[in-house]
Amino acid sequence: MSLCIIGAGTAGLCCARRALENNQIPTVFELSNQIGGTWVYNENTGTVNGIDVHSSMYQNLRTNLPKEVMGFPDFEIDANKDSYISSQDICLFLNRYADHFQLRKHIKFQSYVLRVLKKKDKWQVLVKNLLTNSMKYYYFDKILIANGHYHTPNYIQIPNANLFRGDYMHSHDYRKSDVFQGKRVLVIGGGPSALDLSNIISKSAKEVTLSHHLEGISNSIFLENVSTKPDVRELNENGAYFVDGSYKEFDTIFYCTGYKYSFPFLSINAGIYVEDNWVQMLYKHCINIRNPTMALIGLPFYVCAAQMMDLQARFVYSYFFGKNQLPSAKEMSEEAIRNMKNLLAQGYKKRQAHMLGNNQMEYFTELANAAQIENIKPVMAKLHCESSNLFNENLLHFREDIFKIIDCETFIKVN
Repeated sequence: MSLCIIGAGTAGLCCARRALENNQIPTVFELSNQIGGTWVYNENTGTVNGIDVHSSMYQNLRTNLPKEVMGFPDFEIDANKDSYISSQDICLFLNRYADHFQLRKHIKFQSYVLRVLKKKDKWQVLVKNLLTNSMKYYYFDKILIANGHYHTPNYIQIPNANLFRGDYMHSHDYRKSDVFQGKRVLVIGGGPSALDLSNIISKSAKEVTLSHHLEGISNSIFLENVSTKPDVRELNENGAYFVDGSYKEFDTIFYCTGYKYSFPFLSINAGIYVEDNWVQMLYKHCINIRNPTMALIGLPFYVCAAQMMDLQARFVYSYFFGKNQLPSAKEMSEEAIRNMKNLLAQGYKKRQAHMLGNNQMEYFTELANAAQIENIKPVMAKLHCESSNLFNENLLHFREDIFKIIDCETFIKVN
């Protein structure tokens, strides 16, 4: 049984490791020349040699989740007195994981996947070797898409945005705060990056204004020269009108508005399409219902990502290579549509289809029970929830917290 994995970041690596555990030899295609995916810092932005820069890492980034929830279920991040560690530490961890399970020999680096096409009962994968500029067709029985979802910026539509004469930037292209030196910056967004980066860039900027519609966010979590405003109503040449009727002038608009799920290499007959960031049609957020020899790993967000990706890999392989049988396409589609209707009834938007947050443990248990595999320890979801709350309550100092896992249900805060 031939197996293709696209990406050698967190998701791709655990997929490769679990494939070997199932006596399968994977072929992993990785665009860059190293392991780590989104965690690899790249000074470049935009495009290089016609290819979009994948990384969204910025200088001196430290995680906004504790390392205790960022390792794999049976392979933890090295002991470190800090819970919140640097992106370089995560890269070192992923390299150590790859070496421990001898994954490098299965990775084809600097391999640009151009197209994935269904050909009868095989997946045809067209790959460009970036060292030789040569192209080659490969054929596989099964395929896992593990290309991440922090690489294609999402820009919200603001009336009269074309009139603004200042600078624009998306957080995907942010590397160093000195680009905002002495500037009046409008940050748009309400996610963790928007809040965190508002404080970080304020050390260089003259003034930072964060526009968001979150409830329960206190101005006390921001540095002195950071203020908040509600949503932007429209822009003009020099600034922004807000929905409360106020107006401010700015030099730069900094979009921290998240990312779009993007699979530009998938042909139409792969059977995957994205509508308002809802990736369809998937069984339990991962298995392609129309073509169940394909799975997408790592889509859900606000989760213990590495833990979940490992669980998803084991879940998928129990159907690919194990004794488990998938429900019918009709049953899987009905479940996916029913889940979306339930989300919409609760007031969520389609773009939040893959947002789990406080519901992540329920999802993990669903996968584990369906495939009859070992579940993620409940303490992971508990600590993830706790650290997320502390982020919102104590943005300036939450990274000083140090946690320790006691058992599968319990953690403590050491300091």
